[in-house]
Amino acid sequence: MSDGPEDIRERSRPGLAIGMELRRRAVAAVLEEGMSARAAAARFGLNSASVSRWVKRFRERGHVRPDARGGGRRSQVEAERERIVRILEACPEMSSRGLGEALAAEGVRFSDRTLRGFLKRHRMELSRRRAVRRQRKRWKASGG
Repeated sequence: MSDGPEDIRERSRPGLAIGMELRRRAVAAVLEEGMSARAAAARFGLNSASVSRWVKRFRERGHVRPDARGGGRRSQVEAERERIVRILEACPEMSSRGLGEALAAEGVRFSDRTLRGFLKRHRMELSRRRAVRRQRKRWKASGG
């Protein structure tokens, strides 16, 4: 078992999640060998705050897996789906910015980017809504 610089290679780039094996080894150094989090961090080329956080997580939860990341605003906007659909049915030509303003008037605020992502995920982009309206007009004009 090598504890030297080769362990640092488990991370491909700064900012990415650190591998589970390296996390386990750092936590084991603290819990089994009695090292401080700072010493274990220095040994493995890690941040001491991260090692401390992993030790705490292991003591509380029994694992060192990272928590889920992101998705906070997505779940909040999904909860407003019915309201968004209602607003867009009333005004199908509304842009995502206009939708944001209409939602804000009802006391719900989302960034334009969040709303564009929601509309794209649900295939409700303005261009798609316009295309559907054109198809509907053609279909009605042809006697459908």
